[in-house]
Amino acid sequence: MTAPSLWRDLRRFTEARVGLGRAGTAQPTSAHLDFQEAHARARDAVWSLLDVPAMEATLAPLGLPVVRVASAVADRRAYLLRPDLGRRLAEGTTLPHAPGSVVFVVADGLCATGVQRHAPGVLERLVPVLSLPPGPIVIAEQARVGLGDAIGEAIGAAAVVVMIGERPGLSATDSLGLYITWAPRRGRTDAERNCISNVRPGGLTYDEAAAKTAWLLRAAQGIGATGVTLKDEMPAGALPAP
Repeated sequence: MTAPSLWRDLRRFTEARVGLGRAGTAQPTSAHLDFQEAHARARDAVWSLLDVPAMEATLAPLGLPVVRVASAVADRRAYLLRPDLGRRLAEGTTLPHAPGSVVFVVADGLCATGVQRHAPGVLERLVPVLSLPPGPIVIAEQARVGLGDAIGEAIGAAAVVVMIGERPGLSATDSLGLYITWAPRRGRTDAERNCISNVRPGGLTYDEAAAKTAWLLRAAQGIGATGVTLKDEMPAGALPAP
């Protein structure tokens, strides 16, 4: 088998840039232009904005209260330069109380496009199989993962699931991540969360993401913790009953 055919076979199983070839000491023009286009798409994804009215309309059939909040960030540029402000709620934010619930935070993150496309599909499958009562859905703009801690603490939630746009790459610019934190409160660290990533076409399906989240929430309820304490030992294909 020749080297070129080996590269072709490998490219069937990955979107990574492998076996691009060369033209003298440089990449072929087609590979170079493809890279530039992918880089531009990734930059556009970082600057994308959440269409909140459209998201609210899409989530309405779930029958849960929907609340809109923003972080302490003034604009998108500040969001990219000041991650710390993206973890704080804007001054004067009020939230409803729903003690003991699971609160879902739909956050733009670093790729609002991914959230817009995929969060509703995951929620549609996840809400009916929860072992805890669902609280409100909070749509958060200019948000980092840590904003979910402040939101969950204010609401009195048992757990928070932050559904957020992941940092775009050169082959994926619409990926959704889910961060699950038990007993959310300000000051929680990433070591106290469980993460499900790469929810998108070509990655984790909505059904798989919903099943994994439901299992982790049920397991967290059992031990009273998430993060490094909670090991993902979910049996393959196990979708918890409501």
